[in-house]
Amino acid sequence: MTDREDTRTATSEADRRFFAKPWVFVRGVPALKFLPPEGPPEIAFAGRSNVGKSSLINALLGQKGLARTSNTPGRTQELNFFVPDGYGTVEAGLPPIVLVDMPGYGYAKAPKEQVDAWTALVFDYLRGRPSLKRVFLLIDARHGIKANDEEVMSLLDKAAMSYQIVLTKTDKIKPPAVERLVAETLERTKKRPAAFPSLIATSSEKGGGIDELRGAILSLAE
Repeated sequence: MTDREDTRTATSEADRRFFAKPWVFVRGVPALKFLPPEGPPEIAFAGRSNVGKSSLINALLGQKGLARTSNTPGRTQELNFFVPDGYGTVEAGLPPIVLVDMPGYGYAKAPKEQVDAWTALVFDYLRGRPSLKRVFLLIDARHGIKANDEEVMSLLDKAAMSYQIVLTKTDKIKPPAVERLVAETLERTKKRPAAFPSLIATSSEKGGGIDELRGAILSLAE
């Protein structure tokens, strides 16, 4: 094993240990006035309804029931904040990082008023939260980038909010199709000013890409 491989393995193990700690849900935010005080770096997860966002967060943290999953798209209607357990007291101090599960977008069957409210909440948070360090924008590998994903990318570009594409459910398509999708997605995003120049392909069921995603998150907390 080379020195580089040794370092990568050690880093991966450290990342696993950090995310193996219990995590807890601390707050659901239905409007910006309920946001917690700014402090630790926040990492948000955005994506279309039914993209597998909650399943990915659960796989990332190794806790099956932490982020609520549902067969009904559009269930997550608030900004949901998660932190490692044990922080928040005077003795423990602030957590090193906060994960934010954002409401899914693009659910056509929801009432228009509800969709408008979710959209306003998400967009206002993206534009006006200095402690938000990066958005991981989830794209379903079975469908690729859709029109409403493009709209969100344009908003993130306009807000100068750094975002990185995360492909979900890559186990649902064949490996050559994953390779083509990765190349196509990078080609479609390379001229977008706020897009990170690489993406992460994941599978919540198989664990693919989870260690890479953990490493990317922790790099933002350093």
